[in-house]
Amino acid sequence: MNTLQPDAATQWVQGAGRAARAASARLARMPDAVRNAGLHAAAARLRADRDAILAANAQDLAASQATAAFRDRLTLTPARIEAMAAGLEDVAALPDPLARTLGEWTRPNGLHVRRVAAPIGVIGMIYESRPNVGADAAALCLKSGNAVILRGGSESLHSARAIHGAMTAGLAEVGIPAAAVQVAPESDRAYVAAMLAASGVLDLIIPRGGRSLVERVQREARVPVLAHAQGMNHLFVHEAADPAMANTLLANSKMRRTGVCGATETLLIDSAATGLLPALIESVSALGCRFRADAAARAVCPGLSAAEPGDFDTEWQDAVLNVAVVDGVDGALAHIAAHGSEHTDAIVTEDAAAAEQFLAGVSSAVALWNASTQFCDGAELGFGAEIGIATGHIHARGPVGAEQLTIFRYVVTGRGQVRP
Repeated sequence: MNTLQPDAATQWVQGAGRAARAASARLARMPDAVRNAGLHAAAARLRADRDAILAANAQDLAASQATAAFRDRLTLTPARIEAMAAGLEDVAALPDPLARTLGEWTRPNGLHVRRVAAPIGVIGMIYESRPNVGADAAALCLKSGNAVILRGGSESLHSARAIHGAMTAGLAEVGIPAAAVQVAPESDRAYVAAMLAASGVLDLIIPRGGRSLVERVQREARVPVLAHAQGMNHLFVHEAADPAMANTLLANSKMRRTGVCGATETLLIDSAATGLLPALIESVSALGCRFRADAAARAVCPGLSAAEPGDFDTEWQDAVLNVAVVDGVDGALAHIAAHGSEHTDAIVTEDAAAAEQFLAGVSSAVALWNASTQFCDGAELGFGAEIGIATGHIHARGPVGAEQLTIFRYVVTGRGQVRP
């Protein structure tokens, strides 16, 4: 329930945006070495403040009545805090995304034109549940010369504040302005509305959370949005799949962490390979998975629960797996086109031609051959970290890292030319 007056939230966002604009201008001029030093200092403070961060997270967990999968996303452990800190250092180790000439040419009149990378400016990040998202977003924005305003969910408010406090203390040690990373002081929804209306203050909004959040942002924002769809991800086991590999990949794709957006939600089994289905079901059933299967799959494995209308369009984010039988690569592509979200889809096969047909046929932001769908992750693809998974068709697709948080501008050098 909203308790804050909308004007108060708007005033805060406007003020934070002005301060962030000034900070982003300074960041864009800072050498990469300074930005990297800030990330290392922030990582050190995260480690030093580990116990305080865990205590704050315990407050959030004590107040949560969410599902097991949601609590998993919310929970911080010493290992996850260490991974958060290491993620900042991984981002620091990346090449400078601003030190790139994307193209250059000389015109017939002698003008030399360069297209160079540049920061976006001020980014607004609205996210839910996972406290580490704030740290990842801040790191990637700093690396790419952008300032960021973060608004986390009410369920992770104490964790977000503790993480932000540690990071900004580290950044201050090397002279990076505190306004480069700001967090909304409350979780009230009025801050979301104020950010969505902040045209001219924020340059880009990135939502990261459930379907309702993303849809609201896309519907109401007066600021450009870099959004992701739900992770309706598929693992297609082709008739030429290696059985042992298929079992291993399904177990990892679905059950490694069921609540992440890269988790497989639907197993597609080739009609020519249904003999593999009992072992595939066993591989995830032993891990506690439940099933929603079509009639063809139930004919092979009668004990499976019947899929209800809408199940193949449901992102469970839980230990529930949809199962469908399809006719070859064309059948898999047709099912994915009807039910997928252009997020992540994979094929398991030893047939290179079938793999190439599948990879060329899916429009997913990330397509994999003989690999777990849970590799749809910025760190795993070499980005150091990610601010989200973009599934739209403009600017950036797939994991959004530091490079994807830049745009470009043109620098033109002449020798006194005038236009006739």
